[in-house]
Amino acid sequence: MKRLMSFGIVASTMLAFASPVLAQTVFVSTQLRPIEEATVVREELLQDVGDVDYVVEEPPQFAVRMEAERQAGTRTVSLVGALHGELSPLADRDSLEPLDDLAKTLAAGGMPQSLLDLGKLGKSTQQYIPWMQATYVMAAKKEALQYLPSGADVNTLTYDQLIEWGKKMQEATGQPQIGFPAGPKGLMARYFQGYFYPSFTGGVVRTFQSADAAAGWEKLKALWAYVNPNSTNYDFMQEPLAAGEVMVAWDHVARLKNAISAAPDDYVVFPAPAGPKGRGYMPVVAGLAIPKGAPDKDGATKIIEHLVTPDVQLLTASRVGFFPTLNVKLPEDLDPGVALLAAAVTTTQASKDALISLLPVGLGDKGGEFNKVYMDSFQRIVLQNEPIADVLKAQGETMAKLMTDTKASCWAPDAKSDGPCPVE
Repeated sequence: MKRLMSFGIVASTMLAFASPVLAQTVFVSTQLRPIEEATVVREELLQDVGDVDYVVEEPPQFAVRMEAERQAGTRTVSLVGALHGELSPLADRDSLEPLDDLAKTLAAGGMPQSLLDLGKLGKSTQQYIPWMQATYVMAAKKEALQYLPSGADVNTLTYDQLIEWGKKMQEATGQPQIGFPAGPKGLMARYFQGYFYPSFTGGVVRTFQSADAAAGWEKLKALWAYVNPNSTNYDFMQEPLAAGEVMVAWDHVARLKNAISAAPDDYVVFPAPAGPKGRGYMPVVAGLAIPKGAPDKDGATKIIEHLVTPDVQLLTASRVGFFPTLNVKLPEDLDPGVALLAAAVTTTQASKDALISLLPVGLGDKGGEFNKVYMDSFQRIVLQNEPIADVLKAQGETMAKLMTDTKASCWAPDAKSDGPCPVE
């Protein structure tokens, strides 16, 4: 582990001693950042591929670093792992090596063409190789099922039914039993962008301050009466679920995995609820790309080839809860918790009312500001009880400026735009 030093330590060591150090392939990733996941990458997923320095970075820092290296004309990073929307700005600046030969090999080996096409990022050449995929689901302790409203099915749940379920659980137990990851490192912003807004408004940006949005926020306020107030401290819902603090939770599959894998017989896993416009959900595709001018292009290519082999893809699913991009059958002896999560992902994708919401695209290093618009709206409307119309007007102006400044076009489920995505 000690040899897998962060880039900063490697750089300072080189400067301090000005002596040769062991050549490492620097692999910078915005994914699998938590220490447990990063340890799995270093000690298991990257076995037998040479000397790799796996460095994790938050998305805003990643964007800044990649742009700084591009402008300086000196690359230290040979391989990047990031979400589709985080790689898009690099492709826009023509910063990525084409990976067409690798894509052809993978297509012949069973990687779906639809996923490979995503990796072109709208260009004629392959910009990234799809690495792993995930989404967000809900999980409930089986003991919560006795409180489900009459006629409700967890796989086709509506917001009204979730509210009624929360009410009945709270009446029976004396405690709010629903939880969301609304803590400082939680993924609550993705709930708003991929689930709440599409389900209630059919959009994300265009519909931000619409009457449909206002009605949705009213519904969320009604739901929040049955949400554990500690949700504003929760980052990973697997912990409060396992500790018995909540019975029902929404989160990223990888952030539910530990609780469900530890006691798979205790849980059901199912899609997020539907609103008036459908069952919004956000497929999460992470890709691997090689920056132009990478110091170890060959080493980076070997790592990509290794990470997309069937065995490593299945190991990734079982150890960190991100699912294969290869068309491989999950083994029968797969961790039962991961199997439950995988089944819920399949159910979500196959739902008749499924409404795909893509991760934000084209925001560059402003992704954090985009997230803040939703989180500030949530704080003000739900937690501080400010008037919905006033908050949406103010935050809508912030959103409109952000779209104008970044020149980001609309992405699904919003209708396409010529130029910046408008807040209507």
